[in-house]
Amino acid sequence: MELRYFYVGVENTDAELPRWLALPNATVRWRFRRFGADVACVDLGARPFVLLADHRPAGSVLPLYAVDDLASATRELTDGGGWEVELGPVGTPEGDATVLQNDDGVEIALLQVDRPNQMEDAYASPGNDHAVRSAP
Repeated sequence: MELRYFYVGVENTDAELPRWLALPNATVRWRFRRFGADVACVDLGARPFVLLADHRPAGSVLPLYAVDDLASATRELTDGGGWEVELGPVGTPEGDATVLQNDDGVEIALLQVDRPNQMEDAYASPGNDHAVRSAP
């Protein structure tokens, strides 16, 4: 299991992104507006990347862990590990994901990365009308 992203809920991606880009060496890996959501991936120089997402509750942070086998990892955490499935599995551009929650209300997500470069490839595609390539 590898920590791949911090999924950070923001009120407004346009307003929040410049604050993150003011951090040393921060760059935008990709940004998309689709399905009523505005999500930007900020690279701070190493993983985990930060996903700024206006469709998540503002101020929330959901750690997303990459796993080799989603079903197996989910089963391991729910069979006596103290976690329950809150959502999923659901499809994402990189692969299926499941959100888990423990008794204290702490949430984590597991992501089976079947298409590791999907977002970068889609962002690089000049015909992708959902990519946001200009600075906010």
